[in-house]
Amino acid sequence: MTQDFDIVIAGGGLNGPTLALALAQVGLRVAVVDPQPARARAGAGFDGRAYSLAIASVRVLRALGLWDRLAPDAQPIHQIKASQGQPGEGAGHVFLHFDSAELGEGPVGHMLEDRFLHAALVDAMEGRVTTLPGLSVTGQEVGPAGVTAILSNGRRLTARLLVGADGRGSGVATRAGIKRQGWDYGQTALVAAIDHALPHDGIAHQYFMATGPLAILPLPGNRSNVVWSETAANAAAIAALDDGAFLEVLRPRFGDFLGDLSLAGPRFSYPLSLSLAERYAADRVALVGDAAHGVHPIAGQGLNLGLRDVAALAQVLVDAARRGEDIGSPLVLERYQAWRRPDATTLALGMDGVNRLFATDDAAVSGLRALGMGVVQAVPALRRGFMRQAAGLAVSPMPRLLAGQAL
Repeated sequence: MTQDFDIVIAGGGLNGPTLALALAQVGLRVAVVDPQPARARAGAGFDGRAYSLAIASVRVLRALGLWDRLAPDAQPIHQIKASQGQPGEGAGHVFLHFDSAELGEGPVGHMLEDRFLHAALVDAMEGRVTTLPGLSVTGQEVGPAGVTAILSNGRRLTARLLVGADGRGSGVATRAGIKRQGWDYGQTALVAAIDHALPHDGIAHQYFMATGPLAILPLPGNRSNVVWSETAANAAAIAALDDGAFLEVLRPRFGDFLGDLSLAGPRFSYPLSLSLAERYAADRVALVGDAAHGVHPIAGQGLNLGLRDVAALAQVLVDAARRGEDIGSPLVLERYQAWRRPDATTLALGMDGVNRLFATDDAAVSGLRALGMGVVQAVPALRRGFMRQAAGLAVSPMPRLLAGQAL
């Protein structure tokens, strides 16, 4: 059977194009079906959307030849400080302090705006990957030798494998009969970029409050990205405020350590939930990113987990193709699922546990929490272990792309 492509990817966000680029660089024929119009985000101005890239994620981008272009626009994160916060009081005592010097791997991460990363991926795919913007995969038919992806305009694409990189509500997963487990947190994330008078010195802050965590993440210049999780009711009321009133509510939570604050772009909000696919693979289908695991943003690990999926799936598929195997076969896809699902599930539930641990003012819980965090901070080996996990350096076995190596 002659097929149009080796792999069709549903979803043109960040994980889908990264996977497409990795596979195309070794000669596989790849198509990306993107519901967004062509270059919808690539040419946008600053809007405050940004990601925290772990060390391993930067290695992936470097291995794909993208990092030299991205580095000038990325903000290194040199330290991370976590503290218990109180609404109206800002940060309290810092109970965890991670310093990049302890790892000896350079910055503990980088902050990078969506517009730069998306543009770099779009440009790199030109001439290597078939992109189909403004379309979505609305159906799929699986046969013994391949899969047919049916597009919203009626076009049919045949391939050996269909990859769902189409988010938490993945249509690819649903049509493949993959069920999901999870729960709503009753929280909403309020996201904004903030200009401030004083330099942030490359320090990321995480305040844990009873109503949800508040992250202050450094961007280039005197600017930071704020990811503020609140109860759904509080968030709805805050989101409805005008910009001036929004800042009045934010300032006492943010604190005054960076001086005067002002909004640097539009505000966003989105509800928070945990959504875990029960399987990462089905007949000629594989899932990556939020289609496999939608997690709480508490540690900024969403995109990093997705890039771990990309690195593992790309390696499994490329190695199988080099051995002459059918890349869409159950045996090949089971290798990917066995590699990624335990790691991603453990981290997702770990972030869920941290959110629950800190989202309470119960005195007994607070005491145990303080004791546990004090032990982590006081024991260098434990502290470095936490840092290596967050940096993506503890994945075992380590995919070649996560190690910065070519496929």
